[in-house]
Amino acid sequence: MTPGLRERKKLRTRSAIQKEAIRLFLEKGYSETTIEDIAEAVDISPSTFFNYFPSKEAVVFQDDLDPLILDALHNQPADVPPITALRKAMLQVFGKLPPEANALVRQRAELVMSSPELRAATLNQFADLVDQVAVPLAQRLGRSTNDFAVRNMAGAILGVLIAAYFATVHDPKTDFVELIDRSLAHLEAGLPL
Repeated sequence: MTPGLRERKKLRTRSAIQKEAIRLFLEKGYSETTIEDIAEAVDISPSTFFNYFPSKEAVVFQDDLDPLILDALHNQPADVPPITALRKAMLQVFGKLPPEANALVRQRAELVMSSPELRAATLNQFADLVDQVAVPLAQRLGRSTNDFAVRNMAGAILGVLIAAYFATVHDPKTDFVELIDRSLAHLEAGLPL
């Protein structure tokens, strides 16, 4: 179902807030940029900012791709091994991204790497993502989300993805999607050195 006009306007505003916030964070610095600066850049009030994001940090870490990837993972055939299923799901989602969305992924990685505050906050995000990834893995394997092996696998997957995510900052010419796929393939092969 196509979202109505009101919902499309909200999505555009939310996207504009995130885009301008990241631009300002990269230009002025994360700590130096205020909510008021972001609101002014998007031509909204600071209180409107808070209708979309609870904090500056949330602007950086809000990722609309996570639910899409998890949904694509859920839709992979049951007989496909977990990491292969995730690789296919990620290729499916990232393969449809417009260039500006790929650019946003790179900008966010650059921002997180440049800000000690955001690098520390990444740990909280990591814990939440382990929980999110454990759910479809557990369902796929017919095990509990609290199963040690399931959580360990979820952590390993996220560790590999974070390494790939940050590697894009060090080499801006890297094809992010190809690097993610290579990283997961390396994990799938048992991380041989």
